[in-house]
Amino acid sequence: MDTQTSNSIARPWYRRPARLVLAGLTALILVAAFYLWFVLLSPFGHQPPEGYPAIDPTREHKVFVYGTLRNPLVRLVVMGSMGDPRPATLPGYRKQGLDLAVEPGSATEGLVFIVTVEQLRRLDRYERIGIRYERFEYTLEDGTRAWVYRRLPE
Repeated sequence: MDTQTSNSIARPWYRRPARLVLAGLTALILVAAFYLWFVLLSPFGHQPPEGYPAIDPTREHKVFVYGTLRNPLVRLVVMGSMGDPRPATLPGYRKQGLDLAVEPGSATEGLVFIVTVEQLRRLDRYERIGIRYERFEYTLEDGTRAWVYRRLPE
């Protein structure tokens, strides 16, 4: 048996840092992917609170977003589509952290887009309806009615 082969066989696992780092990164990526799937897309883990109004499948649903959902990649992961957003303004509110605060004379810039019933359910899940946010229908500056997610009081 040559010396090089016998040395690699006898080396303990902690002497192979490249393999250890690669295994750790692979495990981290898999855990992160599972977490994102579970939190954003899976049918497990979050159900709307009891008594929350059902989503009407017979009508068109528009959503106004002013935070993380303005990012097309976030919308792609959450809704399965980037949507077809257009700029919109919500009058009488200003963005305050993760929420909107009523402030006459001010306005919040964002995007509005049409979603399917399934996409609205996914958005409800992402926003954790009844736990972190509630969904309200407001009139935008151009007269369009759209769903807006507002943070629940802590």
